[in-house]
Amino acid sequence: MARIRLGMVGGGNDAFIGAVHRIAARIDDRFELVAGALSSTPEKAQASGAALGLATDRTYDNFKDMAIREARLKSGIEAVAIVTPNHVHFPAAREFLKRGIHVICDKPMTSSLADARKMAKEVEKSDALFVLTHNYTGYPLIRQARQMVADGVLGEMRVVQVEYAQDWLTEAQPDDNKQAAWRTDPERSGVGGATGDIGTHAYNLACFVTGLTADALSADLQSFVPGRQVDDNAHVMLRFQGGARGMLWCSQVAPGNENGLALRVYGTKGGLEWSQENPNELWYSPFGQPKQLLTRAGNGAMGLQDALTRTPSGHPEGYLEAFANLYSEAADAIQEQGKKAQTLLPGVDAGMKGVTFVDACFRSSARNASWVSLA
Repeated sequence: MARIRLGMVGGGNDAFIGAVHRIAARIDDRFELVAGALSSTPEKAQASGAALGLATDRTYDNFKDMAIREARLKSGIEAVAIVTPNHVHFPAAREFLKRGIHVICDKPMTSSLADARKMAKEVEKSDALFVLTHNYTGYPLIRQARQMVADGVLGEMRVVQVEYAQDWLTEAQPDDNKQAAWRTDPERSGVGGATGDIGTHAYNLACFVTGLTADALSADLQSFVPGRQVDDNAHVMLRFQGGARGMLWCSQVAPGNENGLALRVYGTKGGLEWSQENPNELWYSPFGQPKQLLTRAGNGAMGLQDALTRTPSGHPEGYLEAFANLYSEAADAIQEQGKKAQTLLPGVDAGMKGVTFVDACFRSSARNASWVSLA
């Protein structure tokens, strides 16, 4: 099967997530990077393109020129990965969507709720596929947890607890720390600091596994580091349709935590526990019985994992492979049915929910953590 011709917006030299997307796109050999607008500055864009071996005439100074020319080329890109700071997601995606080029966009979908609504309209008008890279949904045991909940193994859902804790922003960062600079700048990150950066991942994961929809939340947001203009810690209580209750904690100022995304869900018949830092294990606790350790590709693994794993049980798979699962599923969708494909890929609906969650957190916190609707 021919590789899908891929372009990239952002992700130039010294950019963390761009390299991750490129690795994920090639793990299963489904994509070939052929074009890019890799930086907001022409000099860096050209240098980054050269470093990646892109042809000079396929290395662009800005995403609009790239979208226009690539759409006209006979062998132009079929899909584009958008891996820029949040404020560029919408304007870049719009240029490619309206030209029928599939979009694979980093999260959160946009930096504001207003832009999220505009994005939803652009996706609806376009024939192109829109994928949001909530990559943690690509872990095999997360897919198994989702299926177990859907099959009623846990019974009726009661309690959902999710957290995402880091420590890398515990102190103010120097100006030359590129990753910190844009994430703590509300002009580029949007209103959400920790809530937008990692809180959206936690919220998405909780909803993805349980299938629940939140009706309302109460949020208490902090900016602990003096002078910081975005939140760096948040405690959020959630009320789900059907009566289940949830708690979400996200923090980037929690010393001793590296990438502590963890999920615990409990129903009338049992519970599940999973940690991203040990993603090949899922603890299942049937009520009144000993806990059971389920492992990726091991005994008790569901058949649905077969398409999501590449190595035998006992050989660790992790972050990059989970990311690659989303890219491979996107490739399947592009090559089979495009926008009409039936898939678990996060899309514009997940994106709207994430940005709505951040907006609601800020509305609630501004009102002394009062309950606000997510409708």
